[in-house]
Amino acid sequence: MSGGTEVIKQENKFLNLCKFVWKNYSIIVVCIVLFIIFGIIEPRFLQVNNIILILRHSSIVGIIALGMTFVIITGGIDLSSGHVVAFSGAALIFIQGNEAIPLHIAIPLAIIVAILIATSVGFINGALTTKFKIPAFITTLAIGIIVRSLTMFFLGGATGRGRIVPEFTQIGLGGIGPIPYSLIVWIVCAVVLGCILKFTKFGSYIYAVGGNENAAHYSGINVAKIRIMAFSLAGLCVGIATVLDMSRMAAISPAMAGEGYEFDAITAAVVGGTSLAGGRGRIVGTVFGMILVTVVTNLMIMTGISPFLSGAVKGGIILTAVLMQRKD
Repeated sequence: MSGGTEVIKQENKFLNLCKFVWKNYSIIVVCIVLFIIFGIIEPRFLQVNNIILILRHSSIVGIIALGMTFVIITGGIDLSSGHVVAFSGAALIFIQGNEAIPLHIAIPLAIIVAILIATSVGFINGALTTKFKIPAFITTLAIGIIVRSLTMFFLGGATGRGRIVPEFTQIGLGGIGPIPYSLIVWIVCAVVLGCILKFTKFGSYIYAVGGNENAAHYSGINVAKIRIMAFSLAGLCVGIATVLDMSRMAAISPAMAGEGYEFDAITAAVVGGTSLAGGRGRIVGTVFGMILVTVVTNLMIMTGISPFLSGAVKGGIILTAVLMQRKD
């Protein structure tokens, strides 16, 4: 009898462990399973070069997704990210490509200006959303349209070109051995922002604001300030991603630069477990969510599935993730 009880206890422990792992690390489990399945379907998929390619392609939008996670946890959304990449990228290429400025000054100056512009746009998004009580999706959509239009105007709709020099292009194309710099930056940003979200007062305030704004306000949290900081942080992440993106080609297409980045970033965050209702989300989930989105796209290309269907697949992934969240 005692033996049967012991077996039941062991089964309960195992079930509880499975529930815990699925609740907290389901996106990691899904990624591992998909890697195994995709590796069986297409053996080339698990080659080291392809894995590095997936991580490289994940990194730039992945950095944007990290900042997006903070915004979504507060109950907001940022639809301007891709347009801001073009806007701040145009400034970066303009300064870097200016022959009148010595290269050793132009490159760091261009990087600083691009990051400051993106962060400032994030601040404006947050300020307009909180001070004037405008829904975030309307504010950021409008700001995105405005900055894309300004980019097109300043460049006359033509491609802007910088100086193609290794000191600049290696930022986006180079790496330490086989590890791209962009991947290293993504990992560092993920670790730093993950620690901020989990171990700091600011991180706990982010969750509090998204979980219950009124309760957060009455507990003494400056809700407007926290939201503005979240949007500004998202802008900072966009600026970092812009530098990595623009440095690959030392050129910018005002109409195409950053196109759709915001939707891929939102997809990564939501698939990684960040609730669109606010109050829940983790950086590690967003990282693996971004990898998952890139993995699916990568396999579609390798198996010859039309790239025109990638949008349909991403849309399906978002719907599935949201429906799974509704079960919680």
